[in-house]
Amino acid sequence: MSDIAESPYRATRRLLTGHFHETSGYRAVRRRGVSDWLLVHTTGGRGRFGHAGGELIVEPGDWVLLRPGTPHDYGVEASLERWELVWAHFQPRPDWAEWLNWPAVADGLMHLRIEDDALAKQFAGVHDLLNSQHSRREALAFNALEAVLLGCDAYNRRESRAGDGRIRRALDFIDGRLAEKLLIDDVAAAVGLSPSRLAHLFREETGETVQGHIEGRRMQLAADLLRRTSFPIKQVAASAGFESQFYFSQRFRRWMGVSPLQFRRVGE
Repeated sequence: MSDIAESPYRATRRLLTGHFHETSGYRAVRRRGVSDWLLVHTTGGRGRFGHAGGELIVEPGDWVLLRPGTPHDYGVEASLERWELVWAHFQPRPDWAEWLNWPAVADGLMHLRIEDDALAKQFAGVHDLLNSQHSRREALAFNALEAVLLGCDAYNRRESRAGDGRIRRALDFIDGRLAEKLLIDDVAAAVGLSPSRLAHLFREETGETVQGHIEGRRMQLAADLLRRTSFPIKQVAASAGFESQFYFSQRFRRWMGVSPLQFRRVGE
């Protein structure tokens, strides 16, 4: 996508939504991504999301979530030449972090298949609320988006409960040791698998790499500590398994779109 012009975008609000009806030629490219999250639900036609390993084709019922800093390359799927989508750029509340851990198609590009008309209407309602004349329209729309993400999370959790028991044990093992130095070899040994077999099964079951999941859970823990405690940033970093406060802050900004200190201020 090196010869494609960069699509302008600047995050100036905590919530921005749209309902697009696009035709052939529509394409958005942002090589360094943006500083907020992007949720996209396809309601008609077909779209495509390009990534380093290829592309994800989406149809009605497909939901896509892009993490801050994830390169954007999406548009109308060429053969159909029509794509209808509802989207929202948003800065999440601190306690949303756990709900944003969807199966990954590629680094930062996540996907769920949810054929639920009521949930689709809820998401369209977020856009309607934000563009209404209500004096509290942004607060109402933000609350409505929270309900949509909870609805998506219910499907995500339902899917994740099934599957290989060894992977469920691996998930439990990871959750109990987030503050420790944790390598894939440690997790593999705990569940009786070789590291390569664990890596294969883990991605197959969860859509994530083992290390990607570990970091995601650490970010969720850090977000919770930032919101619920007055621990210094260095202590939050250590509690979430990071020896370096600087590296922790770098990774946290990539996941959340803001620094740990800014995240804490937003939650106050």
